[in-house]
Amino acid sequence: MANVLVIGSGGREHAISWKLAQSDEVTKIYVSPGNAGISQVNKVICVALDIKDHEAVASWSKENNIGLVVVGPEVPLAAGIADVLHANGVNCFGPGRDAARIESDKDWAKSFMDRHGIPTARWGAFTSADKAKAFIVSSSFPALVVKASGLAAGKGVIVASSQSEAGKAVDSILTDHILGTAGNTVVVEELLEGEEVSVLAFVDGSNISVMLPSQDHKRHMDGDTGANTGGMGAYCPCPLISESDLAKVKDTVLQKAVNGLRMEKTPFTGVLYAGLMLTKNGPKVLEFNCRFGDPEAQVILPLLQSDLYKIMLACCGGKLDKHVLRWRPNTYAVGVVMASRGYPESSSKGNIITGHDVVSRRPEHLVFHCGTTISADGNLVTNGGRVLIVTAIASELMLAAAKATIACGTIVFEGAQYRTDISHKGIARSLLQEGCLSYKASGVDIVAGDNLIRRIRPAVAQTNRNGVLGSIGSFGGLFDIKAAGYKDPVLVSGTDGVGTKLKIAQACGLHSTVGIDLVAMCVNDILAHGAEPLFFLDYFACGVLNVDVASQVVTGVAEGCQRAGCALVGGETAEMPGMYAGNDYDLAGFAVGAVERSKLIPSTDKIQEGDIIIGLASSGVHSNGFSLVRKVLERSGFQYSDPAPFSTFGKSFGEEFLTPTKIYVKSLLPAVQSGKVKAVAHITGGGLTENIPRVLPKGYKVQIDALKWKIPPVFGWLAAAGGINASELLRTFNCGIGVIIIVSASDAEAVLQLIACETPCTIGTVELQGDRDASQVIVKNFVSVMETVMRPFVNSVMRVHTRNRKQVGVLISGSGTNLQSLIDATIDPGKGTGAEIVIVISNKPGVQGLIRAKNANIPTKVIPHTAYKSRLAFDMAVHSELTAAGVEIVCLAGFMRILTGDFVRLWRGRLINIHPALLPLFKGTHAHRQALEAGVRITGCTAHFVEEDIDAGAILVQESVQIEVGDTEESLQERVKLTEHKVFPKALMLVATEKVFLNEAGKLVWK
Repeated sequence: MANVLVIGSGGREHAISWKLAQSDEVTKIYVSPGNAGISQVNKVICVALDIKDHEAVASWSKENNIGLVVVGPEVPLAAGIADVLHANGVNCFGPGRDAARIESDKDWAKSFMDRHGIPTARWGAFTSADKAKAFIVSSSFPALVVKASGLAAGKGVIVASSQSEAGKAVDSILTDHILGTAGNTVVVEELLEGEEVSVLAFVDGSNISVMLPSQDHKRHMDGDTGANTGGMGAYCPCPLISESDLAKVKDTVLQKAVNGLRMEKTPFTGVLYAGLMLTKNGPKVLEFNCRFGDPEAQVILPLLQSDLYKIMLACCGGKLDKHVLRWRPNTYAVGVVMASRGYPESSSKGNIITGHDVVSRRPEHLVFHCGTTISADGNLVTNGGRVLIVTAIASELMLAAAKATIACGTIVFEGAQYRTDISHKGIARSLLQEGCLSYKASGVDIVAGDNLIRRIRPAVAQTNRNGVLGSIGSFGGLFDIKAAGYKDPVLVSGTDGVGTKLKIAQACGLHSTVGIDLVAMCVNDILAHGAEPLFFLDYFACGVLNVDVASQVVTGVAEGCQRAGCALVGGETAEMPGMYAGNDYDLAGFAVGAVERSKLIPSTDKIQEGDIIIGLASSGVHSNGFSLVRKVLERSGFQYSDPAPFSTFGKSFGEEFLTPTKIYVKSLLPAVQSGKVKAVAHITGGGLTENIPRVLPKGYKVQIDALKWKIPPVFGWLAAAGGINASELLRTFNCGIGVIIIVSASDAEAVLQLIACETPCTIGTVELQGDRDASQVIVKNFVSVMETVMRPFVNSVMRVHTRNRKQVGVLISGSGTNLQSLIDATIDPGKGTGAEIVIVISNKPGVQGLIRAKNANIPTKVIPHTAYKSRLAFDMAVHSELTAAGVEIVCLAGFMRILTGDFVRLWRGRLINIHPALLPLFKGTHAHRQALEAGVRITGCTAHFVEEDIDAGAILVQESVQIEVGDTEESLQERVKLTEHKVFPKALMLVATEKVFLNEAGKLVWK
C-alpha cells in the first residue's frame, strides 16, 4: 500500500486523483494545492505546499512516505522538480528539466524533431520581429502560425488568416511582450491543413504504451471560432485517425522522440503528448507536451481500465513493457468545459454553482473541477476561467456528446459559457465506422433475399425450355426467340415493384410519381442487357379501389413509359377487400424489350484490367432502401410534411423522398447500341457493392473513387440521422450513382460524348482481384467524402439527442425481460421515448435483471426487503435511492412486492406497472389461470398508473392476445409477455413525453 502526491489544481489533476483512487494499492492521495472538487475524491487530502520549493516538496514527500509523486502541469516539470525528487530518492511520474524542453522550448523542440526525422511543419525561429515578418512574406509555404517558444499556459499560439495578421502576432509577442519572457523567441510555422488529433503515450525512458487518440477543441466558440483557449472540451477515442496512421504515429513520432531523447542523454519518463495534424501526406507534429493534456486527461482516463498507479510506477521503474493497457471496449467519452464570464480574456470569480451534484449522480457522468473553491458561507463558487468539465460516457459518440451537453445545461452559475459542438467533427466518422442501424434492422434482410434465390434456383431450373438464356439473379429474364423456332432478336423481360416507397406516397397523399418509379425499375434493369424497352404492363392491387388515386398512379406509369420510349399496352387492377388495409395499395410492373444477339450485354468475356468505369448520377434515393429511410425518419421524430434539411428547394421530406427514379433509356441506349459498352449495372437494392459484381467476370474487381462524383445531401442526412455505417450505406443505397457502365480505355472518350446529356463522370477502373480481396467493389475515399456530406446535418441531428429526457428508475425482482424492453426503447434517444433509465433496483441479489442493467451500463442497487423490519421501512429505503438518483418516473417490471400506500402517494402519477391481463378483468396474481378458467377467448396486457388498490390505476395502453385452443398457463404467458414488451415502452413514452398525465381525481388527461 502506498501514498501518492499529485501536484496541480485543475481538472486534469482531478481526473488523475479520481483514477488513482480506484487502485487497491493506494492508501492516501495528497494533492497540492487541489481544489474544491478534488477534495471530495475518495482517499484524497488536499495540502498546501510551496511547489516552487522543490527541496521542500522532496523533504515533505519522504516525511509522509510518498511512494509516487505525479506532476500534473508543465511549469514545475520545466523548472526541474522531477530532477530534485529523483535526487532525493522519490519516484516522480514526469520528465526532468532537460527532457521537458520538448514542451517548454518550442525552438529547441523543432530542432529536435528535425534532428531525428520526426515529421513536422516547416518553420523558422526568431528573436527579431523584422526577420520573423520577412520570413512570413518570403516563405514558399503559408507561414501563418506564430508561437511563443516558451510556456504560455496554452495561449501562446496564433493561427493567422493572412500574412498581415501573422505579422501583427509577431509584433505583439516580440515587440509588445504580451506573453513576457515566454515570448522572447517566436517560432513561425507552416499552416498545415487537416484535422488535429492528440495522441498520448505512457513512457518509461525506453518503452511506450500508446493511449486512445483524442481530439481537443481549442477555440472559444462553436464552429471553431473565437480566440484560442486552454481547451473548451475533448472527446476520446477520436475516429478521425486511422489504425494505419496511429501505427505511424507510434513508430515515427512517439517512439522516435523517446529514442532521440535517450540518445541525447535526456531520457523521458511520464506522459509524452503529441499534438498532430492529419495532413494528406500523413500525420505531422504540431507540438509535443511533457504531461497529460487538459482537457484530454478528463476523457482518456475514464476509459482506462488498467490500474493507473501500477502503470505510473512501471514507468518510473523502466518496466512499462510488462504491462498491457486495457480500455473500455466500444465506449466513448466526451468532456465539455464550462467557463466563467469573460473567459478567455478574463475570468469571473465567486459565482455560486448549482446542479453539479445532480449531474454527478447520473450514470456514466463525471464532473471534474478546474477552477472552483468553497466560499466563506459554504457554497461551491467559480475560481478561474475554466470552471468545470462535464464528461459523459456512452456506447456511441453522438450519445456521449448529447449527454455531456445536456448535463452542462443542468449546471448553473452566473456567466456560464460552454460549446455545444464538442466532438461533432468526429461524429460523422464514428457513425460511418460503427453505426448500427441496418437495412435488416428496418425489416429487410438482404442476406435472406440472397438465400431465397439460392433456394429456389433448382426449382426454377426445372421450368427451363428452349430459348431461355441465363438464370434468376440477373437484371432481366432472357428469352431467345430463334432458339424457340423464331427468327427474331433476343427478348429481355423485367419485373419489379416500388417497395415501401409506396408507404411514403400513401402517407403524403402524393401518388403521381410512383408510377414513374415502377417503369424505371423495370426498364433500367432490361437496359442492363442492352435491350430497348418495347412494351410495359402494370399491376395495381388494392383493398378498395379509389379511382382518383388509381388514375394518378397509372398516369405516372404512362409518363414513365413516355420517358422510356415504350408503349403501355395493358395491365391489371385487382380490388381485393380484406387483403389490404384502408387505402393501401401495391404495384408491380412488367417490361419486355429486345436486343440484337450480337449486342447483348454484359460481355463479361471482354471485360479486362484497365477498363474504365463511368458513373451516371442518380436523382436521389430512387426506389430502394425505403424501409431503412422510413426507420431513420421515425427515429428522428420528423413528419413527411416537415421541411427536409437536405432539400435545395425547401421541399418537405415526403416530396424529396418521392423524387422519381431516373430513367436512363433514351440517354444511354445510343451508347449501348454503338457496341462500345461492355456492361451496364443498374444500382438498385444492394447498392454499389452488391450490384456491380453482377456484371463482373470471376477474378476481377472494380475500384471506384467517391471523389469523382457528387453524393447528394439526402444520403448525408440519412447517414447522420440514422447512424448508418459506411458499408451499410454502400450495400443499401445508390449513394448518388444510378447506373455504371464499363468500357475499354480506348472507347471511354467516345462513350462519354454519346452520353454527355447525363453529365457522366469517370469514377474508376477494372482491376484483377487478388486472393486477399474480400470484395469485388472497392470504394476509395467514401468515408472522407461522406463526412463532408454529413457534417451540415450533425447539429440538427444532435438536437434530437439533446432533448431533455425524463430520468427513470426500474424496480425488479427477477429475470427482467420487461426491463430489457425498456432498456431497448430508451437506450437510443433517437427513438423518441423521452426517457432514460438511471437506476435499476432489485429486492433480490444475483437476478438476471441486474445483469441486463449492468450490460447496458445502468447503475444497479440491491435493497433486500428481508433486511428491513417493515414494508414501510423497505419502501422508504427504495424511495431514498430513487430520489438520490434524480428519478422522475418509476416503472415496476416484475417487482414482486406490494407497495405501501405511503410510497404510492409519494410517486402518484409517476408510477407505472404492467399487468398480464386486460384490466379491469383478472386482477392480482395468476391472471393467465383466471383467463383460462373463465373461458374467455381474448386476454392481453395493460400498462397502467399505480394506485393504492391493486391493479386499479388509470389505464395507459392495452393490447389483446388471442387465447388458442390447447393453451396452458405457460404457453399463454409467453405470448402475452411478448406483447408486454411492446406495450410497456409505449406507456413509458406517453408519460415521459407528457402526452398524458394523471389529474387529482385519478383520471387521465391527454394532450
